[in-house]
Amino acid sequence: MADHRSDTPNQPVPAVPLIMHVFPTFAVGGAQVRFAMLANHFGPAFRHVVVALDGILDCRARLRPDLEIRFPAVAAPKHAMLANALRFRRLLHAWCPSLLVTNNWGAIEWAMANLPIISRHLHIEDGFGPEERGHQLRRRAWLRRLILNRSTVVVPSRNLQRIALAEWRLPPARVRYVPNGIDLGRFAHRTAPHDPNGTPVIGTVAALRSEKNIGRLLRAFARVPPPARLTIVGGGPQRAALQAEVQTLGICERVNFTGHIDDPAPLYGGFDVFALSSDTEQMPLSVIEAMAAGLPVAATDVGDVRAMLAEVNSPFVGKLYESDLARSMTALLQDAELRARIGAANQAKARAEFGQSAMFRAYGALWRNETLPETE
Repeated sequence: MADHRSDTPNQPVPAVPLIMHVFPTFAVGGAQVRFAMLANHFGPAFRHVVVALDGILDCRARLRPDLEIRFPAVAAPKHAMLANALRFRRLLHAWCPSLLVTNNWGAIEWAMANLPIISRHLHIEDGFGPEERGHQLRRRAWLRRLILNRSTVVVPSRNLQRIALAEWRLPPARVRYVPNGIDLGRFAHRTAPHDPNGTPVIGTVAALRSEKNIGRLLRAFARVPPPARLTIVGGGPQRAALQAEVQTLGICERVNFTGHIDDPAPLYGGFDVFALSSDTEQMPLSVIEAMAAGLPVAATDVGDVRAMLAEVNSPFVGKLYESDLARSMTALLQDAELRARIGAANQAKARAEFGQSAMFRAYGALWRNETLPETE
């Protein structure tokens, strides 16, 4: 084993920074997967404490086993914001993290607990639940303005940046745009065969939760002429209801639910078209993954999705109607040359803008409290 002690006896060894991360849930999702990528990349350079307020730790399986990381159980009763914040403040004093990282509205009580400031604070806002799909709730916007105005707030989409500045009225110097990135090479080659019978396949990768609106995708797919098939990758609380809807729509023979898969990367190679049917998104990792795999995307027009995709893909990003999604999927399936052209353009844009190295540099600077270069 390597000896990491200092060669100079009188020179103290710098302490490894301790970062505390608070998630509403540590189930597999965009924010959790991004954290796992970052923690795995930086390895022993940081120690971590991860608090999952609902006790779910599924994304723990994606972390390197050699990381110094703890997962304390911390109860967070609902409708007890002030009491929770006071209790969380005592824990912050006890654990003394060099950096507190809160994720989304569900962790706002921890941000409140840090006032007056105990630890340097970074708040990451990835998006909203269905209750804030169409507009910001006034009370939440006001509390974000009050609690986060002296924190660094990171957003992965230009839409969220606009909301943070215009609706939460946070100081511009406090709001940082850091787009998500992925390991593009893992998706660049088709490693799974297409349907052996030549049947075109539409695929989606999503947690089966209400905001993903997989029901919309099913009803849109029911309008797509056979023999096309639909593969739904992901697990979640709505699976039974969605499978019942497949029965009602009479498309059982054409739809496959894979359930949760730890590494869905190889499955993108079996898709001809990627579909996104969400009610609310900002910068979904699944769309970047589809782009890296060279796929055209049929999607609802949410968050930054239209801006993320190559311009030639824009006609297939539509309103939140089943009819729009059905038309997009059908048109793409009917034209193999168009699919190839759009897929190549999406892949080129992913390589130019959404690699993980820029994301690693940005978060490394944020975690270390270094100057973060302005993002163009």
